[in-house]
Amino acid sequence: MDKLDAAFRFQQDALSLRTQRQSVIASNIAHADTPGYKARDFDFASTLAQSVERGQRSEGTSLSTTSVRHLPGQAPTSTGHELDYRIPLQSSIDGNTVEMDTERVAFADNTVHYEAGLTVMSSKIKTMLAAIQS
Repeated sequence: MDKLDAAFRFQQDALSLRTQRQSVIASNIAHADTPGYKARDFDFASTLAQSVERGQRSEGTSLSTTSVRHLPGQAPTSTGHELDYRIPLQSSIDGNTVEMDTERVAFADNTVHYEAGLTVMSSKIKTMLAAIQS
């Protein structure tokens, strides 16, 4: 079971971070007209590298059971990534740093990478099912 978990851990971490990044970018887009709002984002590659490194070093918090019939479990470690402020290419009078073109490109790019990650996961699952059935 541990080998199966390890086989999917990287993709799981990547998809989780892609989901979080999509949320941050969507928040930027939602606040495009809010005076003084500062656009945020995080470096996906370095955050994923930290997540993978942390996953190999520490498994998270063990969950306690109150009955022998309960299944043991692990609580995931927190992502711990830090949001950075985007530096605008063009300043605005109201102090808002959201640039819709930049946000749209980041949103579309993140979506494509998320869907590619899902395709890879699906392919791995289909390969494992084929191996089990033969």
